[in-house]
Amino acid sequence: MCALRPAAGWAALAVASWGLTQPALADDRVTFVVTGAHAAAVEDDLRAASAVLAARREDKMTAEDLFAAARGEYAPLVNSLYALGYYAPVIHVLIDGREAAAIPPLDAPTRIGTVAVSIDPGPKFTFSQARVAPVPAETRLPEGFARGKPAESGIVREAAQTGIDGWRDAGHAKAEVADQAIVADHRTNELAADIRLEPGPRLRFGKLTVEGEERMRERRILKIAGLPEGEVYNPDELRRSAERLRRSGVFKSVSLTEADQIRSPDLLDITAAVVEEKLRRYSIGAEISSFEGLDLTGYWLHRNLMGGGERLKVEGEIRNIGAQNSGVDYGIGITLDRPATITPDTTASLKTEFGHIAEEDFTADIATFGLGFSHYFSDTLTGRVGLEYSYAKLSDSIDEYTYKHLSLPIGVTWDKRDEKLDTKKGFYLDAELRPFLGFGITDSGAQIKADGRAYVTFGDRRPVTLAGRAQVGAVVGSDLLATPRDYLFYSGGGGTVRGQPYQSLGVDLTEIYGDKIGGMAFAAVSAEIRARVTEKIGVVGFVDAGYVGPFDFGGGDWHAGAGLGVRYATGFGPIRLDVAMPVSGSIDTGEGVQIYVGIGQAF
Repeated sequence: MCALRPAAGWAALAVASWGLTQPALADDRVTFVVTGAHAAAVEDDLRAASAVLAARREDKMTAEDLFAAARGEYAPLVNSLYALGYYAPVIHVLIDGREAAAIPPLDAPTRIGTVAVSIDPGPKFTFSQARVAPVPAETRLPEGFARGKPAESGIVREAAQTGIDGWRDAGHAKAEVADQAIVADHRTNELAADIRLEPGPRLRFGKLTVEGEERMRERRILKIAGLPEGEVYNPDELRRSAERLRRSGVFKSVSLTEADQIRSPDLLDITAAVVEEKLRRYSIGAEISSFEGLDLTGYWLHRNLMGGGERLKVEGEIRNIGAQNSGVDYGIGITLDRPATITPDTTASLKTEFGHIAEEDFTADIATFGLGFSHYFSDTLTGRVGLEYSYAKLSDSIDEYTYKHLSLPIGVTWDKRDEKLDTKKGFYLDAELRPFLGFGITDSGAQIKADGRAYVTFGDRRPVTLAGRAQVGAVVGSDLLATPRDYLFYSGGGGTVRGQPYQSLGVDLTEIYGDKIGGMAFAAVSAEIRARVTEKIGVVGFVDAGYVGPFDFGGGDWHAGAGLGVRYATGFGPIRLDVAMPVSGSIDTGEGVQIYVGIGQAF
């Protein structure tokens, strides 16, 4: 019989195994029992840490597997108990009545009848001393690291790391643990933790050296990284530099490593090890609905056109193939992005787009030319500003029109979603103000629009996600018929109200104009309940509603739709199938059941 009673420090057990195989044993040949006054508080953690129970779950029940698991049972159980503040456990792992730790590896049994694990966690220890020093004045150690608090080993490690991080944040990149005294007193059931830190000198960023580049010019890598050479060391700056390189899209992997030695007088050199991505990439996508027809999209991308991280992207689309109430739309766009323009966090973009739109109430040929800048304020917050010239030659049932205008789009995106194609938690907000100056018959004014989404998930094994979306838009300062048509708003279809036909809700101008037209005020809301049925299959219930007004939010019409959907999880996002129908509205825009198929959640 062997009883483990660790008295001080950290325990680690090395195990080895050897043996012959035998047929699998039944599950009831393995027992796992936790006893003592604190059994209920620790049992779940111990079961999760158990190597023997893991072997049973994975059906690894040969003599060789069981012997290895039994010999390896002690260390994870001890570590788990230390993490919970129990430093005097009694652990027995019996193989057919013999303590597993006492069986020599070269004398491993060829047959095993039973494996019995029993644990008494013993008393819970508290801190008699909790000290990490020295630390910077602004550093706040974990609240649980204090005299009289439960002496969990994780809190000790967290406190030591917090102290080191505090010094690193203050520029002391080489801060480390110089000495530690961690003693468990079994007479009083207390743990004394005394950790001394060595901050080291305050350092500045030295030279950034690049390794692994092939086609990318080193000067541009340094420009994109934007490491502030000569400034006081800051780990956040180091992280931001690595993120800028990853964000460029040029590299498959990026790693920034601090030099082991300090360069006189106080400089810390950094090495960037990079692996470049393939130069080219292409993608093809499709989405289909029963009323809107088939949408085909695709792009071709060159990641490093001139060796400076320039991205050339050619996109094409054909939409509404086979749509019931509109013609086929098609277009092509070319965009050239250059990272680290003006600042390391600013990307410049040149773009041009040509397209043909064939809607129910008009057709148009459109061309757009623009220069824009995107700035990354953080990993989740970006801003953008640009200057665009647009030309549209439009024809409807009344006449032909030519719209020409210059616009200044200003937008911001705040994206805190955990995943973009299958979000479980977080939120997303995108807002844009687009003043425009019209020429000829085109009025001047401004378009305002915003899109907000929020997500919350309950449960782990069979999670249920509540998802909500709100969209709003308005055009101010211009007359309805003198506003560029692509700035007006419609409702209906997969992006607004499912169950209602695509762009079925607009402004009815039949009496004075002879047709329907988009509105100058728009709002839409959507709500979904997403439930996971199996590892791959999910079901969704949803309801959408939309509003379009002629001039402001004081008049106009609205409609709503609802339905059910199925999701099939893949490695690149869920495949979506939604079936929806109209449920209500101030005017009848519904035309029966609508079906939508695509990749990713609806929003």
